[in-house]
Amino acid sequence: MMCKPKDDLRKDCRLMEFNSLINKCLRKDAESRRRELHIRTYAVIPLNEECGIIEWLNNTAGLRYILIKLYKEKGVYMSGKELRQCMLPKTAPLAEKLKMFKETFLSRHPPIFHEWFLRTFPDPTSWYSSRSAYCRSTAVMSMVGYILGLGDRHGENILFDSLTGECVHVDFNCLFNKGETFDVPEIVPFRLTHNMVNGMGPMGTEGLFRRACEVTMRLMRDQREPLMSVLKTFLHDPLVEWSKTTKGNTKAQVNETGEIVNEKAKTHVLDIEQRLQGVIKNRNRVKGLPLSIEGHVHYLIQDATDENLLCQMYLGWAPYM
Repeated sequence: MMCKPKDDLRKDCRLMEFNSLINKCLRKDAESRRRELHIRTYAVIPLNEECGIIEWLNNTAGLRYILIKLYKEKGVYMSGKELRQCMLPKTAPLAEKLKMFKETFLSRHPPIFHEWFLRTFPDPTSWYSSRSAYCRSTAVMSMVGYILGLGDRHGENILFDSLTGECVHVDFNCLFNKGETFDVPEIVPFRLTHNMVNGMGPMGTEGLFRRACEVTMRLMRDQREPLMSVLKTFLHDPLVEWSKTTKGNTKAQVNETGEIVNEKAKTHVLDIEQRLQGVIKNRNRVKGLPLSIEGHVHYLIQDATDENLLCQMYLGWAPYM
């Protein structure tokens, strides 16, 4: 186990409960069961609002650690000082950001994640199984994370199991599109950088990954009511952060049953309901009519891999990796 101080783990605990519900739904569905779709969960025990205990995930390594090690071996690693020197101001034109992103960052960080699979799983059978497990687990968490507005998916919050190849997400504090409120807003739906795609093999996002995304999205739409009933408990939970009346924030109100209700929380729940209906929203603006499952997944993959969006992401998120 790991004792984590100075961090509120109550959201992580709630999200583990939600992920367990998703896993139950995935096990009941014939197609997702056949594809072995699931979310890797772990125990989270909040002790108070500032610390807690987290189950230690054995045999895992962070994406950033894996990639930096490979880049250093190839002699193309950029130090933090070099990265900061190339950093453009937030107000720089998009064309300038895109040029810097392509010519400096991407050229110094070629896609090499596939090498981790070749080294970690040297025989053909284990290599194929691990790559398939990676594609499926990444697809499930990409869709679930998008629906929940999960952000802060930098290279240290995404781990990989060296025994199975599975993708494991940690740190669920940045929920309900909180990333859009950062100084440098997060504008991609989930992490699908060129290295993430590179690990999926020659077909990239086509085939296994896309189909797993569609199956997961279909299941969440079909199970919209039970999923929303769990998420709506956030509305009445006095422990979640938007229920605290702080200066400058939306005030929480107490209804006739004594439950805490907050307009901000209601907005988050409405956003999730709309995403489950295929409605696309950017910065609270609805874009067009609700999409089909296939159309919705296609739109999200395009957005997540769009260099015009990635070049605007915060440098610490490492959109070039």
